[in-house]
Order: sequence, then structure tokens, then C-alpha cells
Amino acid sequence: MSIPMSSPDITAAEIAAVNQVLQTGYLSIGPQIVAFEQAMARYVGLPHAIGVNSGTSGLHLCCIATGARDGDLVITTPFSFIASANSILYERAIPVFVDVDPVTGNIDPQLVAEAVHDLMRGGAAATRWLPRRHGSIGTLKAIMPVHAFGQPADMDPINTVAAEYGLYVIEDACEAIGSTYKGRMAGTLSDAAVFAFYPNKQMTTGEGGMIVTPHDEWATLFRSLRNQGRDVFDAWLNHTRLGYNYRLDELSAALGVVQLSRIEELIARRSQVAAWYHEQLADLELVECPQLSPHTTRMSWFVYVVRILPPANRNTVMQRLAAAGIPSRPYFTPIHLQPFYQERFGYERGDFPITERLGDVSLALPFSSVMSEAQVSEVVERLRAALTA
Repeated sequence: MSIPMSSPDITAAEIAAVNQVLQTGYLSIGPQIVAFEQAMARYVGLPHAIGVNSGTSGLHLCCIATGARDGDLVITTPFSFIASANSILYERAIPVFVDVDPVTGNIDPQLVAEAVHDLMRGGAAATRWLPRRHGSIGTLKAIMPVHAFGQPADMDPINTVAAEYGLYVIEDACEAIGSTYKGRMAGTLSDAAVFAFYPNKQMTTGEGGMIVTPHDEWATLFRSLRNQGRDVFDAWLNHTRLGYNYRLDELSAALGVVQLSRIEELIARRSQVAAWYHEQLADLELVECPQLSPHTTRMSWFVYVVRILPPANRNTVMQRLAAAGIPSRPYFTPIHLQPFYQERFGYERGDFPITERLGDVSLALPFSSVMSEAQVSEVVERLRAALTA
């Protein structure tokens, strides 16, 4: 049985929508991006949605909106896909990592509060949170929590400390479209949020992302920045500010319109696959299934990540699965242990022990909305054999 790591869920409707765009002559800056943005704004219940060509691009533009510049600080998590921290570096600001909750893998709000208090106080207190090598230090500007694997971070205490000190909050919701936190939609819990639509996400546009925000002025800025710095009132080749080619094309937007119209179906299918995994993995003592926080009132499953517990070794299990034809991935390799971050900032193993433990034991199993129960059973049986061996 051939089982891919992930698969997009594409129907005839998506294919027809893309083919229709190909016949119009509008391949960029046309009606489909407008329709996609309007549909997304309605879905999350915010006034503004701005399509971009990737989640990374969206996070970069959000960092610009916070005003973070050379040496300024943005608090975020080391247990994430590397784009969240990289987007801070694009503006030459400094990611300040805070360790995570051991159950969810999301940034620990109590540690966030401690970091904010110490960084705002400065001096020796601030040094505790800064990387060993950091250069000149500016101002703390923002907090960027990441909703790991689709589960929302604990946002209320983060927003409380941000409001106390006048900090912006940016949600990296790239993995969490459709999830809810205490009944509120992920992406609506901050100054701006970013969704991403890579083919392994809950919905896809091939490549692409979407910024959502309640702020009128930020929405105007994002539309300008994604389009080479042109404002709506500028002539074709007049540019008000430094901008980027971060536009989402019409083919991708058309795909997104149809996928978003199916989002409840797609989320429900992924929930069913997760339930099959939960049921069939329940008797494996060396496998810990994902756990949901009480504040997660709806989980939109992005990936299904288990933890391989000692004395089993995650890497050995992964190799045995590969030999049996089952793909799997370590999720995540801690950002602070990536070679670039170690070289630039002087991070070492031991700096963020919970993140490092999760990085050592976490394993993403094949997962998508098109998986069958038989495929899940095959993965589980191969995993059982790998653990027994």
C-alpha cells in the first residue's frame, strides 16, 4: 500500500475554477484575489483579508507593521517551522525565544509574561532572555505566538501582558485555519494573523497565504507592501515605499476560493483521520498521542504528531518506518539548534529544554483529508512493528 506523507484534497470544482481563469486572460491582479479575500474576511469575521504568495511573506509584512527594525526584539517560540523566526530577521530585528508548554508545544504564556517584564526593565534581568550573541539591542515591539500543529496558543494571558506594555501581537496561524480558542476563531485574537496554504495544509492554493487584521491602516499598508510599495492612488510605476513582490496570483486565488468553500468538509475529514489514529494507537505504551488543551474548543488538524517515548528512539523508529515504506518526519527540529541560528546567536543545546525534548521525540505520521482508515491501519501496524523490533 502506497501511503504519501500528505496529499492535497482536490476535486473537479478546483480544476474547473483554475481552467476558467486560464481562459480569461487575468492571471494576476484580477477578480479572483478579490473574491478570495472577501470570502476569507467573512469566514474569520474580520474586516480585512490580504492575499500574499506565502505564509512567510505574510509574517514578514506583519513584522514591518509592528515597526520592528534593527536590534528591536520580538518574542516568539523556538518550537516552530523556521519561517516564524526568519520573518523577524528579515527586518534585522532579534527573535527572543521563550520555551513552550510540554503538553501542547505552544509558547508558554507565563514565560512570555516573565520575559516581557524583564526585557522592559532592562539590565541584568533582560540578559536572561537574550541570545549569547546579539549585537546592539533596541526596543521590545511585539509577541508572535505560533499555533503549533493547528492548536491555538493560550492567547488571553499573552494579550493581557501585551496590552499592559503596549506591544503588538501577531498570530502565526499558518497551521490553524478553522481552529477556535475559547470559542473564538484562530486569527482573530491579535493585531494581525497569517494563514498559509501549502499543499499539506488544511486547504491549499499550491503556494500562498493570507493576512487577516481588524486594523484599517495595517490593511492598506499590507496591500501596498505586497505590490512593490504602490498605494492604490499611485500611478502604475509610482512607488510610495519600499515594497515586495508578494502578490497572490489569480490561479492560486481561484483554487483558494473553492477550497475555502469546502473548508468545513476538509476539517471534518481531517478530524476523522485523527480519530482513527487516536483509536488505533491507544494501546501502544511507547507512543503518546496529541493532547488538546481545555481552551481549544475546536481543533483543525494540520498534522498528526505523536511522541515516541523512551526507551524507544524516535530516529530509529523513523528509519524502520522508512524501510517498511512508510514516510514520517521529525516535527519540529528546534529553531535555536538550526546551524544558522547557532552560528549567529550562539545558541546551545540546553537553552530551551522542553522544546529540545519535544524536538527529540516528536514524529509526524502520514496525514491528510484523503487518507482512508485502511491506510491509517497500515501506518499503525508498521509503527507497532518498528517499536517491537
